[in-house]
Amino acid sequence: MLLAFAAVIGGLVLLVWSADKFIEGAAGTAAHAGMPPLLIGMLIVGFGTSAPEMVVSALAALDGNPSLALGNAYGSNISNIALILGVVAVMSPIAVNSAILRKELPVLTLVTLLAGYQLIDGHISRLDSWILLGLLAALMGWSVYAAMTGKGGVLAGEVETDLAEHPLPLKTALFWLVVGLILLVASSRALVWGAVFIAQELGVSDLVIGLTIVAIGTSLPELASSIAAVRKNEHDIALGNVIGSNLFNTLAVVGIAGAIQPMAVESLVLQRDWTLMMALTLALFVMGYGLWGRKGQINRSNGIGLLVVYLAYMAYLGSSVLVAAA
Repeated sequence: MLLAFAAVIGGLVLLVWSADKFIEGAAGTAAHAGMPPLLIGMLIVGFGTSAPEMVVSALAALDGNPSLALGNAYGSNISNIALILGVVAVMSPIAVNSAILRKELPVLTLVTLLAGYQLIDGHISRLDSWILLGLLAALMGWSVYAAMTGKGGVLAGEVETDLAEHPLPLKTALFWLVVGLILLVASSRALVWGAVFIAQELGVSDLVIGLTIVAIGTSLPELASSIAAVRKNEHDIALGNVIGSNLFNTLAVVGIAGAIQPMAVESLVLQRDWTLMMALTLALFVMGYGLWGRKGQINRSNGIGLLVVYLAYMAYLGSSVLVAAA
């Protein structure tokens, strides 16, 4: 058991570090290849920050533990809104601009509703998974087209500034691209093994382990990048990180895992985890439109409320672990 705990803790630490190095190497390599900063931000950084969830879930599905993958995806979505935005809002109120309310949040809401619809029959089939992946491809294509035909905005400027301030020689960028990817897979393998072993020893489901330990760990890159963005007063990036990550988790993480191995889903996932995920997504609308606090802002009171919800959810899941272990 001690070895399994060490694998989980060490795997999480190495996972976060290797994901950061992978993004750094990929962005540097893309810059040397002449890719515009906007596309680097949207595609490489966007995929890169969700790389931990995607790799962990793919390996879990390959190992025959798709419930761990589903728990990782939904647990990360819950953590992103309730934990990450809660922490960030307590540090500094987050401005929610009208463009996010008009575009990104409605898309995330519809995608979350689709996820709930797919759970009704208690099964995520390969067809369900390919629908999710197809929708992801369509959304990415539309986003790239809209961005390339309009203004790059704050994301392109942020990426361009980072590349200028921290230029990487091509050899160094390629080195971290390859090494980061190798360590990403290796750390994910250790994490999945440790998590599954702990779940079996404690008699709890892979789903609960995915919703808690694995989800929190794989959400650390989003927490770090969101805190950094708010410190620079770049609230659009902080909120965009969370919305973008939730879209990737729902579409890519679940889609990849289900395409590898279709999964049976217990009704509790729809009743408990999806319902909370949907409620938190709607809460962003409420806060953005000022129905709960100041209009267009996630304030400190909202942040405290989100953290209370998250702690209550973790306590509920923890109690289920204690009951199973008794």
